[in-house]
Amino acid sequence: MTFADLGLSPELLKAVEAAGYSEPTPIQAQAIPPVLMMKDIIGIAQTGTGKTAGFVLPMIDILASGRRRALMPRSLILEPTRELAAQVAENFEKYGVNHDLKMALLIGGVQMGDQVKALNDGVDVLIATPGRLMDLFERGKILLNGCELLVIDEADRMLDMGFIPDIEFICSKLPETRQTMLFSATMPPPIEKLAKKFLDNPKRIEVSRAASTNKDITAFKVPVKTRQKRETLRWLLRNDLVETAIVFANRKTTVRELNKSLQRHGFASGEIHGDMDQTSRLRELDRFKAGEVNILVASDVAARGLDIKGVSHVFNFDTPWHPDDYVHRIGRTGRAGAKGRAFTLVADEDAEAIANVEKLTGAEIPVFGKKDVRVELAPAPRDDGESAARDEKKPRRARRARDDDAPEPARENGPGKERAPAKPRRAKPAARGERPEGRRSRRDEPDAPVPPGEWNGPQPDFLGVSATGG
Repeated sequence: MTFADLGLSPELLKAVEAAGYSEPTPIQAQAIPPVLMMKDIIGIAQTGTGKTAGFVLPMIDILASGRRRALMPRSLILEPTRELAAQVAENFEKYGVNHDLKMALLIGGVQMGDQVKALNDGVDVLIATPGRLMDLFERGKILLNGCELLVIDEADRMLDMGFIPDIEFICSKLPETRQTMLFSATMPPPIEKLAKKFLDNPKRIEVSRAASTNKDITAFKVPVKTRQKRETLRWLLRNDLVETAIVFANRKTTVRELNKSLQRHGFASGEIHGDMDQTSRLRELDRFKAGEVNILVASDVAARGLDIKGVSHVFNFDTPWHPDDYVHRIGRTGRAGAKGRAFTLVADEDAEAIANVEKLTGAEIPVFGKKDVRVELAPAPRDDGESAARDEKKPRRARRARDDDAPEPARENGPGKERAPAKPRRAKPAARGERPEGRRSRRDEPDAPVPPGEWNGPQPDFLGVSATGG
């Protein structure tokens, strides 16, 4: 099937072809025809499958005929976050290049002046977050009784962020004879209730089981101690062929601290979280998209809907509190048919959260083991002649410890004077928890022979966990 088979106009097909797309995704193929027939829609599909184009494309053709009026937008798209709203706006600009449609973006964090001016000039498409829309509505700067078409995008995220009362209020101000579309990756009961209240005999489109994960994403869980999370993350970033990655944390303070830690260790990383103003957030996203940084540390503000091409990895530094967020987080990779890998660092306190994730997705997440390591394994040593070379590769700290056992070199007493005998080093008092003299640590013992083909590199503690571990 091609886009031409879906009933779209020739002008729109030219724009789609110019954007580099020829075949619709399953959600697009099933949603576009009924939307063009002016039916109400409930669309459920896993993240990264093209839900946005599933409503943007038919909306452009529907709105191609008609007249815009001041303060009265002809259509309304509600998004939970500023980033999602901006992304939908980019889609309208890209696909609507051959149509005379005016669009306005109402989001927080920016001045109202330009937004009010755009509304006064009249808009065909209004893309808004509920907070800013409610603010302008209460100020009398916008009228909703001319809205013919409503889209509620990422509805489950709206529920998580507490926007459902605002959405119910907004829907009550819209005309009863309108077309309504509701799209989401998951469909909890409160959203089902919302759909029954505000949609008229909707067509339900479900291209995959709700809350299922993308088949193109290989996911692992990594059991670690809480204090080893940063070290484990750095090891994975260096050894899993990471091109670009998003690292998710539950708290904004963790995002800031983790980004600083990665930068101290030489990684090109940036951050995005809810405490940043809109200009800073967009600037960080632009740096990530442009390749100035290849690691983006983020809170869940970036988990929903952000379509950034080429993200090879997603790391959950914290297991998400809400299992639905796991689906959306790892959905930032493996988009548009590309392959991706996702890692979730699981400490003891995350046991309940990861169990809830596995219950929601209906599948156990495999434990990351030696067979999953993507670095090339070093060949096994053949004879004792390599021991000297292997000794040179040992950590400098270990070599220094051996050198410290030797007596101090003799010191000069002055110019032309005899060398004084070396003084023995004074033994330091044993610190608390220090091993008694004579006991050797495991790292001081000689390396045991390694069978050919086995792991022969530095082995993090988490790789010692069996595949059946929690």
